Amino acid sequence: MQTATDMAPAADDTLERILIVDDDQGIRDLVSEFLGRHGYEVETAADGVEMERALARKAADLVVLDVMMPGEGGLSLCRKLSRPGGPAIIMLSAMGEEVDRIVGLELGADHYVPKPCNPRELLARVRSVLRRRREPRGEDGLSATCEFNGWRLDLVRHELRSPEGAMVNLSSGQFSLLRAFVERPQRVLTRDQLLEFARGPLSDAFDRAIDVQVSRLRRKLQDNAEGEDLIRTVRNEGYLFTPRVTRTS
Repeated sequence: MQTATDMAPAADDTLERILIVDDDQGIRDLVSEFLGRHGYEVETAADGVEMERALARKAADLVVLDVMMPGEGGLSLCRKLSRPGGPAIIMLSAMGEEVDRIVGLELGADHYVPKPCNPRELLARVRSVLRRRREPRGEDGLSATCEFNGWRLDLVRHELRSPEGAMVNLSSGQFSLLRAFVERPQRVLTRDQLLEFARGPLSDAFDRAIDVQVSRLRRKLQDNAEGEDLIRTVRNEGYLFTPRVTRTS
């Protein structure tokens, strides 16, 4: 393994840390050098074993993860990484089938970038994902904690608690989607709006991915909502988050 900051006299703990996981050394070298020149601390790993060793040494803010690798594949690794408080994930793969992209996003990836990609495009997506994770407040000044129908969503810790106080596990994509809803309650949001609010203006996702995420998120909210539909489908328009949201500090 190698680090793009190897030549620096000392690591800067204020830099956001990115881990590149790809079995292609040429891609690892190119991406790590480019991101390192743009202000990130970057480390690389050739497979899942090296990835776990790197994360055990130091947590990463974002993992750029290849799908097709020897040994454990990227989708399986994405599932492991996608947990409350885990790193952001950008999937990088030559596989362009719609089903593969849906699976990657549903497992918790924040973006899915096809190979070959322009390093500047990847940099823009890295910046977009990390910027959203740094901002505990919404674009309209939303407080760090939101409550609706007894549910409590902590935007800083990325935690959702049921009315009974139980922790509800959300993938990174599901959290971003729920945040988009609670920031804009009781108004119809189109699929395109949800894509931009949840994944940013550079998202290359598509309608089907949003439908899958909404379906999974709706089921998790209904488990403790006594059958009440908190996310309503509005025919030919989009989705409506029905409860009133209270903003707290």
